[in-house]
Amino acid sequence: MDGLPVTVRLLDPPLHEFIPHTEAEMGLVAKAAGVPLDRVRRRASELQEANPMLGHRGCRLAITYPEICEMQARAIFEAAAEVGRSAKKTPVAEVMVPLVSTVEELVQLKKVIEDTAKQVQKEQGVNFRYHVGTMVELPRAALQAGKLAEQAEFFSFGTNDLTQTTYGLSRDDAGSFLPEYKAKGIVETDPFVSLDQEGVGELIKIAVERGRGKRAGMKMGICGEHGGDPASIEFCEKTGLDYVSCSPFRVPIARLAAAQAALKSQGEKALQASTKAAKPRQQQFGPW
Repeated sequence: MDGLPVTVRLLDPPLHEFIPHTEAEMGLVAKAAGVPLDRVRRRASELQEANPMLGHRGCRLAITYPEICEMQARAIFEAAAEVGRSAKKTPVAEVMVPLVSTVEELVQLKKVIEDTAKQVQKEQGVNFRYHVGTMVELPRAALQAGKLAEQAEFFSFGTNDLTQTTYGLSRDDAGSFLPEYKAKGIVETDPFVSLDQEGVGELIKIAVERGRGKRAGMKMGICGEHGGDPASIEFCEKTGLDYVSCSPFRVPIARLAAAQAALKSQGEKALQASTKAAKPRQQQFGPW
């Protein structure tokens, strides 16, 4: 990865995924932490959420526990410093803050990240390049993209969550009724498989326009299962996104679809240019 960007998204799991659920698991945690079992049981109950996918996760974890953000930033930058000592070129660390909905969230976490970078550079005696960006996963973030671009150096559209929050659908549960919606013609395709270009896509277009209006040439792409869908990739090409990110097994399809979308776009631009250049001359007619 010499000289190439390495993007690391900060922790984004709902806390309930890390809560011990059984008495045996709680007992192991209590023993490892050296605390009474009742304390672990009580804390597990406190951390339960009614809707964890819209709860205490993403950047909200780092706001309430800044040490989590600092720990991750230190790990990223110490790795960059280590590589910097052994390679002629160093990777460019791109730290991505997830689930941002307000500018102030990004302002506070960016300061933690920048302060940690300065500390690591001083301790390690190595300078390294890095960027701080954010994931646009919520409709509010898309609408506030202009303000976010004043702080973020790049955007990654998290289309899985952006689809969930735009539709008000749970990706884990919608499979029980979406087939009926397709059969009755309410939706043409599963919006979690192929990007909804009219709704979710419109939010992405708004965010691209407003973000690049504040930061010209801002790097933007999508991250999610849509990154391996040919129709979604063609949309990304038309919208002016720079990259798609997808599951490893989808990479071959994504590369082929990206190449086809780029060629199609180039062909359309060439056709438009030739059409403009070949305007017919206006004939002069005398009086009848």
